[in-house]
Amino acid sequence: MTEPTAATRPRNRRQLIVEAAGRVFSEHGYHAASMERIAAGVGITAAALYRHFPNKYALFAECADTTAGRLVAALDEVPPGAALSDVVSALTRVTVAHRASGGVYRWEARYLDREDRRRLMVRFGHIVGRVAGAVRREYAVPDDRLRAVAALGAIGSITMHHTSIAQRRAEELLSASALGVAAAGPAAARRGAHPVELPALPVPRTRRAEILAAAVPLFARDGFTSVTNGQIAEAVGLAPSALYRHYSGKVDILAAACLQAAGLLAQGVDRSLQEVSGPHDAVEALAATYVAYSFEHTALNSVAEAELAGLPAGLRQPLVLAQREHIAVWEQQLRLARPELDPRQARVLVHAGFGVAVEAGRGLRWQDSYRHRDAVTSLVVAALGLSRPCSRSGS
Repeated sequence: MTEPTAATRPRNRRQLIVEAAGRVFSEHGYHAASMERIAAGVGITAAALYRHFPNKYALFAECADTTAGRLVAALDEVPPGAALSDVVSALTRVTVAHRASGGVYRWEARYLDREDRRRLMVRFGHIVGRVAGAVRREYAVPDDRLRAVAALGAIGSITMHHTSIAQRRAEELLSASALGVAAAGPAAARRGAHPVELPALPVPRTRRAEILAAAVPLFARDGFTSVTNGQIAEAVGLAPSALYRHYSGKVDILAAACLQAAGLLAQGVDRSLQEVSGPHDAVEALAATYVAYSFEHTALNSVAEAELAGLPAGLRQPLVLAQREHIAVWEQQLRLARPELDPRQARVLVHAGFGVAVEAGRGLRWQDSYRHRDAVTSLVVAALGLSRPCSRSGS
């Protein structure tokens, strides 16, 4: 690769590097991303890249700061006291414009050191506060902060998938989804609100099952790459070498965890759709099942979501197919409930619903209760455009 001369080198080289790095981190995750791959995305050598950033971590931290900074800057252009729709539109516009580089921090922010993570959380706290304030002004609701993080989850969902859709249409769909979340009626208004009965995790009765059960919380807490075979072995009282009698390597443990997650969710979906009376009820049942699964199997779900991209292609393919089948069920039922949607639009909204579930669950610190499950399910249904709105403040 030939490095451009000083005369041809673009003045915004650092910005181009950050954009390329954000795309690589979003696509492959922090650990699987390489400086060589990032440099190739800019059209420079890795040696040239190191002239701008001393290491991958420094580049990752700047990407995180840039992503949050764009959102803060977008809000700074919106006057204080502006309508909620103006706040949502500003955030949606910048998120969609940078969808390829903005997704990694949903799961990968744990790799930031304490000070960088604190700085990032302060910025996101400011963003949530602005949205919550706008929700509070527009709707007299006690859970404005939960609605704010859920609405941001709907908007940010566009960074987590590759559905091809025009930028303007994506902005319209996600803005409407986020505003629907903010305006959602109370959880008690949902149909029936019956508790969801999910299949339980199997009791570990073999050494292989014990290893899997011990590895999942370690992967969820520290990230797959950071966990060692020694840590997993210690958790089940084995020597590290003994793991290889049950799994050929750590990546096979991860693949087993992802398959277990997909299987539990598929079983839950099959159960939830057995007694529905129409597409609207089916969508509510799907939402309630996904939320229950997210609360009940938080560690397993976070591992499957965060680490899937890092699996080798051969191990990843069946999981990708299972994921597509799950989304196809949602898409079909949502289009029956909302015939005006085309397949791509429905898919974007389904992902928005997933984003709401994740961010609202995090906002509740995954403290599991029927009240929390019902509240988040109501927000997911609202993100899909199927909720009865609450009344506006002062009306």
